[in-house]
Amino acid sequence: MLAYVLRRLISIPFLLLGVASVSFLLSQMTKGDPLAALVPERMMSNPEIVETVKAQWGLDQPLPIRYLRYLGNLVQGDLGTSFATRRPVATDIAERLPATLELVIAAMIIGTAMGLTLGLLSARFRGSAFDSIARIFALIGSSLPIFWSGLILLYVLSVRLAIVPGTGRLPPRIAPPPHHTGFYTVDALIAGDLSLFVQALTHLALPAFVLGWAVTGIITRLVRSSIVEGLSLDYARTARAKGAPERVVLVRHALPNALIPLLTILGFTFAYLITGAVLTEAIFSWPGIGSYAVRAAGALDYPAIGGVTIVGSVAFLLANLLTDIAYAWANPRIKVH
Repeated sequence: MLAYVLRRLISIPFLLLGVASVSFLLSQMTKGDPLAALVPERMMSNPEIVETVKAQWGLDQPLPIRYLRYLGNLVQGDLGTSFATRRPVATDIAERLPATLELVIAAMIIGTAMGLTLGLLSARFRGSAFDSIARIFALIGSSLPIFWSGLILLYVLSVRLAIVPGTGRLPPRIAPPPHHTGFYTVDALIAGDLSLFVQALTHLALPAFVLGWAVTGIITRLVRSSIVEGLSLDYARTARAKGAPERVVLVRHALPNALIPLLTILGFTFAYLITGAVLTEAIFSWPGIGSYAVRAAGALDYPAIGGVTIVGSVAFLLANLLTDIAYAWANPRIKVH
């Protein structure tokens, strides 16, 4: 196992090199001119200003030189400087990443809890009306576009019914808690401010539900099919023959075996949600890396786009590695080499 993990860790920098190279080349092939984000439109006709800006940002260098300089900076942990904010991209992402992680973790908790519950109960009462309703609910969540379900739920629950607050992480006039983790809910608890914790939690609930609902269908179908299959195997029949009630067979025997394939889904889902929360963050004005990527794309901010791509790639690679390790640990029959 240790040798396998070391080989995977060694391969990650080479994979990131490929991702960074493709991202850089694609950004250079686009028709958009990065000078539009650096030079005001009224000054574009001044060749001296244009040449000065090009020299300042290295845009006057040949493509191979810019590529090698980009890789050299990347090896040192420098993701470049944002055209829009004029700040290091790594700093921008570090400030926004906790907001995305808080949203994604909450969405994973909600989606996993709903998926496990619906999948377990659907398997227990398979063929019943509850089974059909649960599967339809899960299917709707995974089929509807996030921007549509998010807008509808925001309008109904926030605008019309005023059950949940609107957009943002906190109300406009409420100051955030002292920074410790970047998670407003956690930082509010650390500060001992229960009222602020409730405010942060209520603002987190709806976007986390929308994002979590999107993965509920996958988890529900996987858990249900795994449990239904497990209930028909020898160990379940043996437990019944020994007099175990059906709920005991379901929870103690079928469910643990259904959780093993679920590990694979959870690992990839977490990595996907980190970069896939773009629409949710845009709808709910959530200041994470998803909304940062949207603004960067609109402003032709190539360093910021490349930085978000690198962060997303690292998330996928690490999630892939941790998922394989967890799967091998949970199922001793799996051997890694």
